[in-house]
Amino acid sequence: MPLTSVLTRCWGEPESWTLASYVRHGGYRALDNALTMAPHEVTELVKNSGLRGRGGAGFPTGVKWSCIPDDGGVHYLVVNADESEPGTCKDIPLLYASPHALIEGAVIAAYAIGARQVFVYLRGEVVPVLQRLRGAVAEAYAAGYLGSGFDLVVHAGAGAYICGEETALLDSLEGRRGQPRLRPPFPAVAGLYGRPTVINNVESLASVPPILLHGVEWFRSMGTEDSPGFTLYSLSGHVTRPGQYEAELGITLRELLDHAGGIRAGHELKFWTPGGSSTPLLTAEHLDVALDYEGVAAAGSMLGTKALQIFDETTCVVRAVRRWTQFYAHESCGKCTPCREGTYWLTQIYAGLEEGTATTDDLSRLEDIARAMLGNSFCALGDGATSPITSSLRYFRAEYEAHLGGGCPFDPRACVLSPPQGVPA
Repeated sequence: MPLTSVLTRCWGEPESWTLASYVRHGGYRALDNALTMAPHEVTELVKNSGLRGRGGAGFPTGVKWSCIPDDGGVHYLVVNADESEPGTCKDIPLLYASPHALIEGAVIAAYAIGARQVFVYLRGEVVPVLQRLRGAVAEAYAAGYLGSGFDLVVHAGAGAYICGEETALLDSLEGRRGQPRLRPPFPAVAGLYGRPTVINNVESLASVPPILLHGVEWFRSMGTEDSPGFTLYSLSGHVTRPGQYEAELGITLRELLDHAGGIRAGHELKFWTPGGSSTPLLTAEHLDVALDYEGVAAAGSMLGTKALQIFDETTCVVRAVRRWTQFYAHESCGKCTPCREGTYWLTQIYAGLEEGTATTDDLSRLEDIARAMLGNSFCALGDGATSPITSSLRYFRAEYEAHLGGGCPFDPRACVLSPPQGVPA
């Protein structure tokens, strides 16, 4: 399957982030089209396109917009740009290379849901992107795309992974500690400042202008029946040419690796994540799984953010999962007991596996703790923390057992399996 070039069409242009470059490539024409339509017509068009949220869950974007009541009251649009899932790196490059794509999509969405105020919640650590986005917003105000009934504020977050969870993001935006809220009520009923709110991902909104410009049939001509359109796949790790690859939904990892030059020279694929570290691991036997929401789910994982982390045979799967587990333990907000206590004890067991003090009972404890966390945590962080653990035990249990009593059999200096004792290297 060939690559597409829609969101990335002007990334290689000089100063692609400027308003002049964006307009030269058809920018803001979709907004002009949208403003000639009634708001509900814009929502219906996006709903008919089948565009699904690109932030991880894959919920239909148009359906989310249609949940906002047509009551003439104050509504808000919030853009979730708090990209922090390990391995996920699509929204930040998009904002850096083409920030006006988000701005145009956000204004269209605001018009459709009857919102006059847009907030973009962006990670404060990515200062160059923060500066570039604020520069683009200033250009949009000067050109009249913002300020004529639509205002946009770029808010810099303080670097908490939990604020990628939409209700924790709302609490943070309101000036409180970022912790997930009890639902219901859902944001569409009582979101930011207690008002109906739509929360969309950066890539989701950037995908709206091309749909308005080229039409539903054009968008549905790409992808699959249930997962139509194009998207950004982020390849990282042991691949020859890591980076962003824009393709139709339904492409396979085998095809993406062909575009990326394959696994690094002299090595072979061992395991990979289809949607970041919170999605169950897959292996080389899944190279031909269709990378859409249904195909990946049928393989026992989730498409998530399409963060394809590639690991070759030199990688210790136990060590990799340990690092992710340490991350989730550090980033747990501590609000609920299953996640707060579960992630802590998981890190203790993984320390024993690496140091050689773990026993067979500890492998059972990993599974018991994961079961206690899954579905019982307040938000998806607890569920996500268990995904790489249960899936790696399913596919690489023998490697876990090799850690019992003797510690990690991989040489951390050479990043290869150490030879058995008495056998020359």
